[in-house]
Order: sequence, then structure tokens, then C-alpha cells
Amino acid sequence: MLEARQLMVFYENMLALNNVSIRCEENQIVGVFGANSAGKSTLMYTLSGIMEDIRKKEEMAGGERISVLGDITYLGEGIMGMKPSKRAKKGIVLCPERRRIFKECSVLENLRIGGYLATPAQAKDTLEYVFNVFPALQKLQKRIGGFLSGGEQQMLAIGRALMAQPKLLLLDEPLLGLSPLIQAVLVRATREIRDEMGISIIVTEQYARPVLPIVDYAFILENGTAVLEGTRDELMDNPDIRSAYFGIK
Repeated sequence: MLEARQLMVFYENMLALNNVSIRCEENQIVGVFGANSAGKSTLMYTLSGIMEDIRKKEEMAGGERISVLGDITYLGEGIMGMKPSKRAKKGIVLCPERRRIFKECSVLENLRIGGYLATPAQAKDTLEYVFNVFPALQKLQKRIGGFLSGGEQQMLAIGRALMAQPKLLLLDEPLLGLSPLIQAVLVRATREIRDEMGISIIVTEQYARPVLPIVDYAFILENGTAVLEGTRDELMDNPDIRSAYFGIK
């Protein structure tokens, strides 16, 4: 479905991604794990096309010089220079780190904004599905986004992304700052979204342990470099990886 080869991203003279190659097949959940500043969000911005948008804005403003190199193929088509809006129309949808919902809008308004790419029938069906997978949101339809808890905001952010009709959903640290109970709810929902809607998912996390049970394949990033990859079982069989990333000795 998607394959990124030898991605390199420079912020002026700082190397944020160093020769990173990853892939995600249809109906897979792929994990990307690493510490803070490992390059996870830069990778997600590059896959979604937002990095290209940031690069052009910085160039126009005379700000930080950003260079993006490498190749990304999606459904057999090269998309490296493609605008993020066109990538979204083709089905690559990012749910960004720290939710970034419209806090002045209600839950229902946020979801409807997310459905701008959907037909009326698609929007109706997807809204019903979002309320099914996140029942809490159905009860909070009129609640202003800024008054939701962190977990509720994350459910809303994922729901809004689903309304955009993704074929490939990019979840950037969806568990950040949430309680273990809410994390478990979101992990279970992520697997249901893949199984029930057939959406492929790439999910990044600093702490891999909550997500590990649902991933099919995973990559470990360190300082912008992919240092290890493998199936869930292969990574769990590595004692150093278990200790460093999964909190298991």
C-alpha cells in the first residue's frame, strides 16, 4: 500500500530523518516506536505531505530552510511532491499528535468538519460508525471540544480523521498523556477500525507496550534513524528491545 524509501529531512543543518525506509501493507497495523525527538512526528508529517507544506511556507517567509529527500510510493503511485490535500483525497489521513481538535466547536461540528471529503451518504454512515466505536462521543455531541477530557479529545480526533474516509490512517502518538484505562480503550478501537473498516494504520508511540499486542509489524527509530524492524513476535524475542521499549525484562 505505502512504501517510503530512504527518507531524509534536514532542518537547516540538523538531520531529523536519516535514510528511513518503512512500509505498510493493506489491512496492516504498523508501529513506529522511539523516544522523544526520535523523528516520529517528522516521519508522519513527511508521509502525510504536511512537511512539504511546512517547507514551502518556511521558504516563502525566509525562515528555516527545510530539505526533504527520498521517495514515497502509495498504491503504486509516487507521491513525494504531492500536496497534503491531494494525499488526503487519495486516502492518506493524519490524526496529529496532541489531538488539535477545534476547541471552540462542538463534538458534532468537529466531526462534520472532518467529513468535508465525504459524500453525504459516506458522512452519515461514518458518523454512525464513529459513535459506535466511541459511544462516549454520542452522548457528548453538543459538548464544546475544549471542555472534553484528554481521552475524549483523542477519541474525537480519531473520529474526525475517520470522517475524512481514510484508506491509510496515520496516528501520531494517540496515547500521549492518557490513563492506562483510556489507552486500552483507544488500542482496542484502533484494532476494531482496522478489522471492521479495512483501514491500514501506521501508529507512532514513545512507549510501545500498550500498542504492541495489535501491531503486525514495527520499526524502531533512534535519533532519526530506523535501527530495527520486525514482526511483533520478532521484536518481543529480543531481550534488549523488550527492556528498552516495552518495559519488560
